[in-house]
Amino acid sequence: MIELTTGKKDLREYLQDHLLVGDGAMATQLHRLGVPLGVSFEELSLSNPKLVQEVHDSYYAAGARLLETNTYSANRDSLSRYGLEHRVARINRLAVKIARESARDDAYVAGSIGSILAGRVRKKVLDEYRDQYEEQAIALLHAGVDGIILETFLDLEELLMALEVIRPLTDAPLIAQLATLEVGRTRDGYSLTDAFGQLKQAGADIVGLNCRLGPAEILRSFENTQVPHGALLSAFPNAGRLGLTDGEYAYKSTPDYFGQSALRLREQGIRLIGGCCGTTPEHVKAMADALESLEPQERINPTIVPGDRPQVTVQSIRDQSKPSIVERVKTETTVIVEFDPPRDLDAESFLDGCCELHRAGADAITLADNSLATVRMSNMALGALMKSRHGIDPLLHIACRDRNLIGQQSHLMGLHALGIDQILVITGDPSRFGDLPGATSVFDVTSFDLIRMVKQLNEGVSFAGRPLKQKAQFIVGAAFNPNVRQMDAAIARLEKKVEAGADYIMTQPVYDVESIKQVYEATKHIGIPVFIGIMPLTSLRNAEFLHNEVPGIKLSPEALERMRAVEQGEAARQEGIKMAKELLDTAIQYFKGIYLITPFHYSSMAAELVQYVRQQSALVKTATH
Repeated sequence: MIELTTGKKDLREYLQDHLLVGDGAMATQLHRLGVPLGVSFEELSLSNPKLVQEVHDSYYAAGARLLETNTYSANRDSLSRYGLEHRVARINRLAVKIARESARDDAYVAGSIGSILAGRVRKKVLDEYRDQYEEQAIALLHAGVDGIILETFLDLEELLMALEVIRPLTDAPLIAQLATLEVGRTRDGYSLTDAFGQLKQAGADIVGLNCRLGPAEILRSFENTQVPHGALLSAFPNAGRLGLTDGEYAYKSTPDYFGQSALRLREQGIRLIGGCCGTTPEHVKAMADALESLEPQERINPTIVPGDRPQVTVQSIRDQSKPSIVERVKTETTVIVEFDPPRDLDAESFLDGCCELHRAGADAITLADNSLATVRMSNMALGALMKSRHGIDPLLHIACRDRNLIGQQSHLMGLHALGIDQILVITGDPSRFGDLPGATSVFDVTSFDLIRMVKQLNEGVSFAGRPLKQKAQFIVGAAFNPNVRQMDAAIARLEKKVEAGADYIMTQPVYDVESIKQVYEATKHIGIPVFIGIMPLTSLRNAEFLHNEVPGIKLSPEALERMRAVEQGEAARQEGIKMAKELLDTAIQYFKGIYLITPFHYSSMAAELVQYVRQQSALVKTATH
């Protein structure tokens, strides 16, 4: 067994009475300093140690008192991709030396060991990784780390195996951090309550979460988890979700938001708080400032009471002779409602909600195509059920991400056979940020290309140029995000979609009256209908999450302040509906197309807003006549 000697108090002992701020993302900061993607960041400990130390120094100066070594992927499997598999021990030892120089005498150095699976689909027996975890751990321990941090493990079983290998090697503190793809559950199906219990029993001194999720979802994960008695907790969230804005991939969460989030994490009894992907020294400083002089809070586990889903009796609704949304919007206010497909195998509840929205007056119900790269039930199958059982017009999203050209044409031919002809073409979020990060993002074509190719099917010509015996009749929509810094560039992109053949536009949700007017002024020249997006808020946390972590959405300061001013629960939802109605009052004056987005499957909220649009548009119509 390897024994460590250090003048500092043992990390476990220190955390009994203190909060500790960890560092932020190593790769993010190295990339900011000019290191290109696609290289081994760990190898820089050999070739450019001063640059690695510069990152450590910046986090120490920001207030981090736990520095992680630049060794996340310094295992044989990962290094072999760069021909460096024979340098495992040397890279790990040098990385500890660099971090130790930055840590001075008052900061802890944790040897970082990442998942070898690293999000990929499991193709090997996990036992094959045992030797690699042992090899890396021994190198880090011999170099003098104050503990080991096992991080970004999507599968509990892999993390337990790593603990089983490393725990007998040392009495040093072991931090075991899972990365979850959805709130409260690991990729291999364990609840966090079960996972944390098993990790503590396996010898982890500190258990927690890092990566994948931003502060709001990590906070929610802890709020819904029964933590083992006496367990020390850690949290290293991402800087929100990674998204494409103004042509660049970026994380959204600001340092100020991270400072506020650190206080909320402290309330959950978390004592070691840092940052993961997208976080910078600025984020760490905000957390350190917020937590300065504060003592840790005792963990109070929630009382978990499983709830029963209410059953709804639905009457069959059929109407097979409706005009398309483009035909309808030329003469009257037309409402599209987004209602996401379920993430499980229960289609009936979804169809119940669709019927509720249809009865309220929705002209079409739009179904996303595995939004945020998260697997949901096939929108094609659900659209067919909506149409055949209830006579409801579906409007299906089609993402460029999941199907190659063969699959895309086959999918569209199937929709044609089912009589589903209203679609929205979108790019789709990258697979690596969804719940199956080992899946491949196809992206054979862009959204511009796919719009053109759908219109080609309308001409009776296949993607390959082969004449078809029938012509398709697809009505093709395109997406528009007005929540950008450079509106001119966004409008130029939108004009390209119109040029490609888009028949109508659906926007991301907006949250203030001025934005509605700006969208109208910016798009009134394009010559096709625009459906302005409105999504009611449900709580302050929902508002902060959308504003700080979800790409493409930006709330006004007034909207955030109004949600802060009300009690949460039903009162917050009612305030969200009230705010949405105020926005709709303006939207109806400028747009005949309204696009309502249902939050959290609250179909009743969306139904109330549909009815409101119908009432208000009738009043406007009466007044004009």
